[in-house]
Amino acid sequence: MQGKILVADDEQHIVEGLQMLLKEEGHEVDVATDGAAAWDMVQGGDYGLLLADLRMPEMDGLELFAKMREAGIPSEVIIISGKASVDSAVEAMREGAYDYLEKPLNTSRLLALIPKALETYKVKQKNRALEERVANLTKFGDLTGQSEEMRSIYKMIESAAPTSASIFVIGESGTGKELVARAIHDRSNRKKGPFIAINCAAFPREILENELFGHEKGAFTGALNEKPGCFELANGGTLFLDEVAEMEPDIQVKLLRALEQRSFRRLGGKKEISVDIRVISATNKKIQKAIDAHELREDLYHRLAVIPLVLPPLRDRRGDIRLLAEAFLRRFAEENSKNIKSFSDEAIEFINHHRWPGNVRELKNSVERAVILASGSEVTLEDLQAHETILSSDREIRISVGAPLEQAERTIILKTFSFVDGDHEKAARMLGMDEEELRSKLSEYLSPESATAAS
Repeated sequence: MQGKILVADDEQHIVEGLQMLLKEEGHEVDVATDGAAAWDMVQGGDYGLLLADLRMPEMDGLELFAKMREAGIPSEVIIISGKASVDSAVEAMREGAYDYLEKPLNTSRLLALIPKALETYKVKQKNRALEERVANLTKFGDLTGQSEEMRSIYKMIESAAPTSASIFVIGESGTGKELVARAIHDRSNRKKGPFIAINCAAFPREILENELFGHEKGAFTGALNEKPGCFELANGGTLFLDEVAEMEPDIQVKLLRALEQRSFRRLGGKKEISVDIRVISATNKKIQKAIDAHELREDLYHRLAVIPLVLPPLRDRRGDIRLLAEAFLRRFAEENSKNIKSFSDEAIEFINHHRWPGNVRELKNSVERAVILASGSEVTLEDLQAHETILSSDREIRISVGAPLEQAERTIILKTFSFVDGDHEKAARMLGMDEEELRSKLSEYLSPESATAAS
């Protein structure tokens, strides 16, 4: 990938001397004695570096450099100039040339510059290859999407996966945080090791500590045998801690120590057990709000979030909705042995414009249900909305034609707030409004004066 070196200079002794010098350093070197010949060669050759004289017949070094950039030829360029042309060489650097050298050439400086220039070319080529590959993706592991938002996620995963850095995935419920964690693991040096996932919100405090660190025989009543925890089970692989902000504070302290020391003790144990794991964490909470509310220790967050990765909600990547829906349709039609190939136009219209507050999980469940219920060769709007009748009393709001806008807004906000059991964040998200604005509206609607006026 580093490529060859092309030396372009109209002085024969210079090109021959440089070719000999650079070959002795182990480089593959071609030469050209004028700008036009150099231009022909760079169009067809895989050159990582061009050493170009500023003054050449047919085409000078600056003109050659400009044509290369216009044509998208990615070779790094070092300009060779006489003292009288230094200003032009500096201008070429402003336009993107790697560096310049004055004649007579300082070979020590030249030999120091060339490996750096070739390494720069190598890195840029890798980045270009990654961008081209990501730009053509619709699937990335078990993740699906080709929107700009998802391509950014793919690039971050590709960059972060080979490292040992801890990664913190932040996103609403149903956005696919565990799928991101698995994609990172599958592209890491630990892919042959275990991937252990634990939902920290699924266990009460005492059980969660046992699940994480395990216990020794006799550590508590009923501990008849020793039991390894997730830290041990993930040794040599990846540990995924989902909903980490749901941990009790004292468990967070123990987790922080285990992460910093890379060792821990089982419950009832006396010896330290060392582990080699990579930790990926996730939460659906807003980080600063969780820290301010003392739900998540700030020092633990910074330990877990060497690389924070924010996963966008489905409503912010609408270009992916139909792609996802059709992928789910193919999957569930095959699993249920149903000859369903498409959605009706009305169903597609609904899919594209629904807010999907449950994100990809809600879309997946809706399509699976619709495929099972569908009786024809396509999924209809009625198939998609059949389940709504079950929840209609909770999820539907009836507003009379001609009702004042203020009254309609009040009804919608209060009904939504009740539907989510008083969760301000979720209600604001469903309504598409700022949480502070929602709180202000609720304060107004729920005041005694407002209640009297409404009655």
